[in-house]
Amino acid sequence: MHFHNSIRLMNSKLTLRMDDGLIALAKAEAAQRGKSVSQMVGEFINLLGHAKAPVQKLPPVTSSIRGILKNTSLAEESYKKHLQDKYG
Repeated sequence: MHFHNSIRLMNSKLTLRMDDGLIALAKAEAAQRGKSVSQMVGEFINLLGHAKAPVQKLPPVTSSIRGILKNTSLAEESYKKHLQDKYG
């Protein structure tokens, strides 16, 4: 049991199943960092929870054209030619 900012935190057990090679890598990385694999996994999950970017609603025009160029091949040279033709 740990205390964090006067809040009592309980530690519970979690079992993870991973490839043996990944487990070996996790243990080696944890040892190099002076931590346990559990601490590293907990820190990683904690980062995921704090790294969420705020969802912003797109303006209607932007929303309507989103993905319109997906799966198209646009060459940089074609765009440069377009700009040259348009602006001289």
